[in-house]
Amino acid sequence: MQSSAYGASLAGGAFDLGSFVKQPQTILRCLSWLFSIVVFATITAEGYTNPSTEAETKCMFNGNDSACSYGVGIGVLAFLACVVFLILDAYFPQISNAKERKFIVMGDLVFSAAWTFLWFVCFCLLANQWSKTEKSSVADAARAVVAFSFFSIISWALLSYFAYGRYRQGVSEFEQEYRDPANDHNTPYPPAQFAGGPTGYQQSPYPNRQDQPGEYQPPSY
Repeated sequence: MQSSAYGASLAGGAFDLGSFVKQPQTILRCLSWLFSIVVFATITAEGYTNPSTEAETKCMFNGNDSACSYGVGIGVLAFLACVVFLILDAYFPQISNAKERKFIVMGDLVFSAAWTFLWFVCFCLLANQWSKTEKSSVADAARAVVAFSFFSIISWALLSYFAYGRYRQGVSEFEQEYRDPANDHNTPYPPAQFAGGPTGYQQSPYPNRQDQPGEYQPPSY
């Protein structure tokens, strides 16, 4: 049952760096990793400005510190998740247990779908706050954060799509490999040695007779 579900039958193969780098999931994770760096690094470095009339720094998105904190938090978690899933993708062919593979695929699917939604919220929040900002000296940085938040939605949505495809493939392989012998009429069974049960005792062709010594009796056939 666990021989080929989620590709476990391929486990134990040598790691191929060339094939790994060319995988769509690897490319998308690297892009998502890069986008998250742009978002949280830009907000951390240039996201807080100090207007001439105020001594305290404010978030460049309409002075809403919550918007900047949200963008930094989502970006940092996305950065860490990309690193973790890249390591799991590289180690994935070495996992021989189908259940462990299933948990990794489901975790990838759930996390990717959740971060697609959270990046959408981040993009809407930052775009809305930026539209309300009257004047800013870091307009280019703010636009870059909004733009890469939108790019992150696309990359994580594609990661969700590929994770769902891998999950469906694993379920299909699992159903094809496992068959309940009680319901599988195609499974050959050895013929019963005593199909009809005991049919009676068959006597030996040589009757057990107590003949006199020295007298020869031919067998009856």
